[in-house]
Amino acid sequence: MPTRRPSAGRASLFFQHALLPEGWARDVRITVADGRIAALAPGSAPAPDDERHGCALPGLPNLHSHAFQRGMAGRAETRGPAQDSFWTWRDVMYRFVARMTPDDVQAIAALAYVEMLESGFTRVGEFQYLHHDRDGQRFANPAEMSGAIIAAAAESGIGLTLLPVFYAHAGFGAQPPRVNQARFVHDLDGYARLFATAAEVAAGALPDAVVGVAPHSLRAVSPEQLASLIAMAERSPIHIHIAEQTGEVEACLAWSGQRPVEWLLAHAEVDPRWCLVHATHMTDAEAEAMARSGAVAGLCPITEANLGDGIFPAAPFLAAGGRYGIGSDSNVLIDATEEMRLLEYGQRLAHRGRNMLANDTGRSTGRDIYTAALAGGASALGVTSGLAVGVSADLVSLDLAHPSLAARTADGLIDGLVFAAGRGGIDCIWRHGTKLVSGGRHRARAAIIARYRRVLETLSA
Repeated sequence: MPTRRPSAGRASLFFQHALLPEGWARDVRITVADGRIAALAPGSAPAPDDERHGCALPGLPNLHSHAFQRGMAGRAETRGPAQDSFWTWRDVMYRFVARMTPDDVQAIAALAYVEMLESGFTRVGEFQYLHHDRDGQRFANPAEMSGAIIAAAAESGIGLTLLPVFYAHAGFGAQPPRVNQARFVHDLDGYARLFATAAEVAAGALPDAVVGVAPHSLRAVSPEQLASLIAMAERSPIHIHIAEQTGEVEACLAWSGQRPVEWLLAHAEVDPRWCLVHATHMTDAEAEAMARSGAVAGLCPITEANLGDGIFPAAPFLAAGGRYGIGSDSNVLIDATEEMRLLEYGQRLAHRGRNMLANDTGRSTGRDIYTAALAGGASALGVTSGLAVGVSADLVSLDLAHPSLAARTADGLIDGLVFAAGRGGIDCIWRHGTKLVSGGRHRARAAIIARYRRVLETLSA
């Protein structure tokens, strides 16, 4: 079992620029105590013992990750005998995951979480659906695999919203699961034990863990099971994959006569607790109805591009007041700035325009994407974010010596970060008051990479 990570002590930080909930401020002193922001004073002079930096941004939430898939990054890029698609990629993933032990999962997840922290993500929503042993048999501890994820979060220092996944069927209409899905499958009683045990382990190991409920997809749960899972969640976050692929939409129509988002909104009380991951293939009416529900769209542009999913219908969704966050999903490339950049560029390519996700005339595109991802991601992961008193001290400092951040202030710094500097513009990361990244490198990077390499050599043998 993971051991509880000690909480941070007291520290004082000084920033020339800081993005606060009310906007940009200059000369900001931030006092951190027990992992949270205890005091925040704009317009201050630095004290002699302050640690000084150029620019502070709030750390970003990564609302959707399958950490174990980091181990297969770049391993599904060989063309097959037929047209490759999400479904052929999934078969490669099933083969890769078949040999993994809990220790393997921890080693791979730890590297994924280090890379997330280095790129500006300070909390992850781990959509964890690998539950059972290699032969599909249940572990004596139902949260054995979830415990490996919790241990990796404690080891790396990242904040964790754990989303144990309920998976029961291979397709719409409660089709029996496939043999290669045996490591994922639960009944409702088994899932309830997993949910309770994982919550207990997470609370004992992490300072501010959240545990939510994750029906895998409409094709993997029956309507009756979905209703039971919603009741089980109570006030916890609820995440679900939906409308990622056109094949999924066609199968849902054949089963129910409705499209996936249309069906979900008609049969469940979707509200701001929900995160609808991908939601790529929606009609304008579906996008507008989803926006009205308050659910967060979980967008993962790098993975969606890698898998050939398609491009999210941002225009009708945002016009109706929709909220979104970003995630790294398959972890084929972990980079918060690249997720934001590709999110905007996908819209530019689809609509042959520029600055598509800026909220209005004169608005900074980078700033509006960053703040939308911050607010939507935090809501989806069940936490409060931002640089404010009482909030977890999750901060990103920028390297103002980076050429792409030169001669910039305020929103220009975020535009320079997202569209030019990328993760190279990030200097330090604090998570719950502890400084984990300096000079762009995580303090445990070398040891975690060495263990990861040993695990990958074993899995590849």
